Parts: sequence; C-alpha cells; structure tokens
Amino acid sequence: MEIFHISAECYPMAKVGGLADVVGALPKYQKNAGHEVRVVVPCYDTKFRNENDFERVHQGSISLGDFDFPFSILKEINDKLGYELYLIEIEELFNRSNVYGYEDDIERFLSFQIAALDWISSRNTIPDIINCHDHHTGLIPFMVKYAYKYENLRSVRTVITIHNGLYQGWFGFDKLHYLPEFDLIHVGFLEWDHSINSLAVGVKCAHAVTTVSPSYLNEINISANGLEALFRSVRDKSKGILNGIDFEVWNPFKDQMIAENYSVETSESGKQKNKEKLCEQFDLDPAKPLFSFIGRLFEEKGGDLLPQASALALSENYENINILILGSGNSAIEEQLIQLRNDYNGNYSVFIGYNEELAHLIYAGSDYILMPSRVEPCGLNQMYALRYGTIPIVRRTGGLRDTVIDFGDNGNGICHDQASVGDICYSINRAVKLYDDKINFYKIRKMGMGIDHSWERVCQEYIEIYTLIIEKNEV
Repeated sequence: MEIFHISAECYPMAKVGGLADVVGALPKYQKNAGHEVRVVVPCYDTKFRNENDFERVHQGSISLGDFDFPFSILKEINDKLGYELYLIEIEELFNRSNVYGYEDDIERFLSFQIAALDWISSRNTIPDIINCHDHHTGLIPFMVKYAYKYENLRSVRTVITIHNGLYQGWFGFDKLHYLPEFDLIHVGFLEWDHSINSLAVGVKCAHAVTTVSPSYLNEINISANGLEALFRSVRDKSKGILNGIDFEVWNPFKDQMIAENYSVETSESGKQKNKEKLCEQFDLDPAKPLFSFIGRLFEEKGGDLLPQASALALSENYENINILILGSGNSAIEEQLIQLRNDYNGNYSVFIGYNEELAHLIYAGSDYILMPSRVEPCGLNQMYALRYGTIPIVRRTGGLRDTVIDFGDNGNGICHDQASVGDICYSINRAVKLYDDKINFYKIRKMGMGIDHSWERVCQEYIEIYTLIIEKNEV
C-alpha cells in the first residue's frame, strides 16, 4: 500500500522530542516490509536541510484568508533515510531555525497541512493511507473528508497518532476562513468548547486513532486536558501501540558516537570504558554509580523535581553517587541545576542544552537513567537505556508502565508511583544497594539489553490497522 506520514518533526531533519524519532524510524521499517512510504515535513532551516541535496518536484500557492503563500515540494534526492522524504517549503513561514514557538504557529501549520493536501491531490496516484501525527496535522482528516477541493481524496483512509495529547492546537473561529471551503453543515466536527481544537478534529474525523503506548490510551480516557469524553467516545476505533526504537541507530555494538562498542557479553567492560570517558569529561568519579537524566526540563517530565531530588540524594549519599543531567527547558529549573554544581562539585554536573552525541555517550556510560515523569505517553529514553545496559528508574505512567517492571518483581528496572522528591530519592537509595549487589546488578542490566523493542514488531501493528480500515471502506 501507499502510505504518507505527515508530521511537524522527523529525525534527523528536525527534532524536538520523541515525535521526531518515531516519524524518522517507523516509515523505514514499513518500506522494508514492502510498502511505498513517503514522509512530509516542513522545510525548516536546519543542518540536515542545508547539508543534503533536494530537488523541487512541485510548486503551488495556497491562501489563508487574505494571505497568499507560494510553496514548493522538495524531495531529498538520495533517499538516505530509507524512504522518500519531502519538505514543504514556504519561505515566509518556515525558513526559521526553530520548529515551534512562534506567534504565527497556527498559520504556519495550517499552511503546511493545506500545502501537503494540495500536492497529494495533484499527483497521478491517490495514497491508501495518510498517517497524521499530533495536532499539527489534525485538520487533515477533516479536510480529506469534507473540503470541496480534495474530493478526489475521499477514498484515502486517515489515521491520527497521538504522541502527546496535552498539546492540542487550539484557535478561534475567527480563523475559520483559513480552511479550504466546505459545507458548513460539517462545522461541528471542528468545534470543541467553543473553539477549533486541531487534535479533537483529527480524533473525530480520522478512520483510526492510535496512541504511542497501551497504557497512555487508558490514561487519556481519564486525563487529557479536556478531551477525556471524546477519547472515551472513540475507543472502538482506537489502539495503543507501543513505540519501538531504531536498532540501527541505537546499537551499542555499532554506535559510532560512543567511546567503546560492546555487546551483552562484553557490557561490563564496555560500559566501564564509556563511563570512564564520560566521567573524565564531567569531572566525576567512575568508581561510583552514575545516575543520569536526559530530557526536557519541564514539569511534564518531572524536571522541576530534579534540583531538590538531586540535592537531597547527594547529601544522603555524597560518598556513594554521581548525578549528571543533560537537558534544557524552564529557565528557573536550569538555573537551580547550574547552582548545584557549586555545592556538589565532583559528584554532580549538568549540561544545559541538547547534544545527540553526548546523549549516546550518557546512555552507554551511565548505570541508571532517571525518568520521574508526570506524563509519558510512551517514552523512548527508557528503551534506549535498556538497549545500552543502563537501568531505568521510572515513575509508573504511560509507556513507562508498559516497558519497565521493578526488579523486586523480577523485572528490568526500578519503579515508583509518585512524581515526588521523596519517591525519587527512595528509588536512588534502592539503586545504590542494587549497585553493590553486582550479581543481580549485572543480571538486570543484561536482561534489559535482551528485550526486543524493535520497530519490526511495531510496524506490523500499524499495517494491521491500515489494512482493517481499508477493508471496512467507511466514508
């Protein structure tokens, strides 16, 4: 079948979070399974865009009310990602270095969606599936069904994949005229709480809804930033599919970004050499267990708990632990984490920002990864950590619940129930004791490295959903 993935992010073209990793990997495995797969993202001013070759395959113009924007479709020539990558170039709206955070984001992603459908509807062939990702593409299922100009796309089945339901793309009905013309009898599909809610539109109109873990599907029925009733009402067309990770990128045996490659059999010595490299870089002691955090420093990820939890854990175990944090986000959290270096120099360090190579080295060189998330629809960090023999310490929520079982229950990690400083520190204390019990510590480490979180399994689950909604042939 012919499949289009439409997304605001795709690694390595543009990455803010896990959405990019999923859209960068899933299409490759669908292509390997024999399907025609194309990915469409905006043309941001990024390193990947500037360092690779593209050809212009289509040109057009779209209107948002009184505003007209010319656009081009650029194709990456060499298909180096393992599938066809297309960029939608709208200079005035997307020739910027950041993905999000602009006052005109509504106009940017509306134009992106319209341009994508204009191009798809102009092609000689009509795709079988359009898989939309998060609210930035949530209006596509509505437009495919009801916009007059896309009547030739009525047979296309649409899927919306929810990576994070907290972000929903709200905007007012004063911008309704931005949308391509449709029969106003259908305007109710756009409305949620007297506004247009892009995610709600996608959920209502798509032929299938997927979330990035089974537990997250259950959780959004209870807590979804106001959309709980909607998610309950579409449960019969919804499925939670746990994300995979790209074993070609995340493979300690082949990873070129780490200091020493290793396998399950050589993990003890391999991880120690990576740990020594990491500790040398950040002036830490490689003889002590290393606890790391990688991610965005926001409340959603439990980032606000890290300064106090780090300080308390270090004061209780000053001679026994190291803590290393890689992340960025809330400036107040960043400042608190930086200040901790003054009090715990030699046992604690922080890198504010994001560095892909450093992230790989942290996974390879750490003993534990901290994930005290309040919300974690799937989580990929714990899967990367397991793959690299780093034991995850997680709060039981979303995909963390689906992937990490406490070692007290013969599992692969350490789990706690509350997003609190107390629970984090209690878990760190348990981890210190486990670290000293080398037989069990290495047993759990190797158990995690052997778990199959590959995309081959995940890919087949998506294909089954696509096949089902095509066979149903619903309008």
